[in-house]
Amino acid sequence: MRSPLHHIETVMGVVAAGTMPVLDGRAETLIHRSWFRCFNDYGLDPRSTHRTQIESPVSLRERRARREPYLQVARSGMEQLYRHVAELDYTLLLADADGVTVDAIGRPSSDSPLAAGLVLGANWSELVAGTNGIGTCLAERRTLTCHREDHYYTGNLGLSCTATPLFDPHGELMGVLDVSAVTSPEARESQHLARHLTSLYGRMIEDASFMQHFGDRHILRLSQGSALVDVHAELMLAFDNDGLVVGANTGARRRLQLVESAGLAAGLVGNSLTAIFRNRLGDIWKFARGQQGSDLSVFDTWNGQRYHAAIVVPRTLATVGTARTPVTITQTIVHSDGDTLQTLAGDDARMRQLLDQSRRLASKPVNLLIQGETGTGKEVLAKAIHESSQRADKPFVAVNCAAIPESLIESELFGYMPGTFTGARSRGMTGLIARSSGGTLFLDEIGDMPLHLQTRLLRVLSEHEVLPLGAERPLAIDLHVIAASHRDLRQLVESGAFREDLYYRLCGATLRLSPLRERQDKAYLIERLLREEAASLDVQLQIEAEVLDRLVCYDWPGNIRQLRQVLRFMLSIADERGVRLEHLPEEIGMPVTPVVAPIGLSAPLSAPVTAAMKAEAILPQEGQRLLDALRRNRWNISYVARDLDLCRATIYRRMRRYGIVPPTHLH
Repeated sequence: MRSPLHHIETVMGVVAAGTMPVLDGRAETLIHRSWFRCFNDYGLDPRSTHRTQIESPVSLRERRARREPYLQVARSGMEQLYRHVAELDYTLLLADADGVTVDAIGRPSSDSPLAAGLVLGANWSELVAGTNGIGTCLAERRTLTCHREDHYYTGNLGLSCTATPLFDPHGELMGVLDVSAVTSPEARESQHLARHLTSLYGRMIEDASFMQHFGDRHILRLSQGSALVDVHAELMLAFDNDGLVVGANTGARRRLQLVESAGLAAGLVGNSLTAIFRNRLGDIWKFARGQQGSDLSVFDTWNGQRYHAAIVVPRTLATVGTARTPVTITQTIVHSDGDTLQTLAGDDARMRQLLDQSRRLASKPVNLLIQGETGTGKEVLAKAIHESSQRADKPFVAVNCAAIPESLIESELFGYMPGTFTGARSRGMTGLIARSSGGTLFLDEIGDMPLHLQTRLLRVLSEHEVLPLGAERPLAIDLHVIAASHRDLRQLVESGAFREDLYYRLCGATLRLSPLRERQDKAYLIERLLREEAASLDVQLQIEAEVLDRLVCYDWPGNIRQLRQVLRFMLSIADERGVRLEHLPEEIGMPVTPVVAPIGLSAPLSAPVTAAMKAEAILPQEGQRLLDALRRNRWNISYVARDLDLCRATIYRRMRRYGIVPPTHLH
């Protein structure tokens, strides 16, 4: 490795040229461009000492919150990538568009001071840290390796960093995926594998986020190899019901071109598929509906490229605006990573954060307490945590402490030896606690457990052994407990109804489930449960979009349990024409009374002033902004939600608050 003095002389020799090097594809030129920026644009002195800047915890939390959905996807890709590089002593970093690390996996085994910057909250922008993997990747927007002496500051000369840019579903630069090592061979070629893997997983993260973001649209997947199109599509386009492109992944933006014609929008988005491909739009829709057999179709571009194609159908149930048109559900998207937790929520930020915490805690030796109203899905969450943990191949034993008679709960939990009491089994019985050994014990409604049994359970948790009734020696157990209650256990502790020491044993971490009325992903939950119930009843699922609207707007006092029962009821009584408004239970089917006169489309200038127009004139700013967005998006609620960055349920609530009614509903 060069001496610090020699390195400084090399850097100053490059920047003394006075002009920015023209990028010619060589790694050396790319690094020299960065040195030039650091010295001439940022005023950084390579002779000075660079000290890592770390964001405050509050600032870091705010940065993570702004990109929470993307972080969920990126974390999954990082964990898969880390399995390939963990033994090579690499650290994985995820930085945002400002160069601040918002996620990290791994820590260098070396005590080198270089490791100080490979942590959460470190600022690696070029403006702060000079030439480095993350900052220079952000500046150049391309995959690169910043190897040892490529770094600007002498304090970073031992680092080897490989980084790839990450773009969000709209093509905006989201951040950087980086693989760094504090020790590495001298030769740059030693980082070729790291570069290949980093680029590969960067594109996988982008594409997974793309699929998630455009889940309510048709997605055209394209590959030059027919065998890979379903599992690794290089190019993806999301398109709407009119065949217009609404999204393009990085591969599509780089490789697909429009036919030269007047009247086209700039870029792929906003143009018809027929401006890209020679295929007729009618044939594309036939292919999407599966009317051309099981063979993959071939798409030809106007500039002579040929791709094998597959189409993923929307996972949403209906498009709002066709309120009286039944929608047939024939296909769905299944999460390919086997992550049960991932399926429990849609775009609700609080639920995504809770599921992220659950995923991180699943395999940790920490007992969990789930708090939430009755019917919010506490047992479903507990089972998903078990299935996402290293204990997934062992038993999941669920015990409802409120459902077992008090006279039996002791023997059910702890088991008993033969002949312990009259009526007992001749061979005795293994208790539920012992049956869960190695797996997960789920104690539902733990707040209803009798006090004397709380004492025994506390000993089990403390000693990791259980003593069956009538036994002389305890049995050693491998115990992991998830408890749940709809009651506030802290209040029970204060009233003396629950042991404080047991409370602290159980709540190594507390997970609070939101009631359904507060969740922003009701549409996603309704869709998922509808599919499940339709499959269990073996019925063809057709449902009017207006029914879905009523379900989304309802407050659901009984939470998910009530929702599931209502869906089962509707599907059971529906006929061959599908689920319609008359199939809704009375309390849900009641029409909403607007608080002001309904507002629809603007009247012609020559029309007389109506009550609706007067109501519109006094709309508050929030209501007027909503009305403008509805008209701009032709009353398509999905488009409006994306336009205003709100969920569909919020759009419906505000329409109801301001008495805004679609023009198709005015009579």
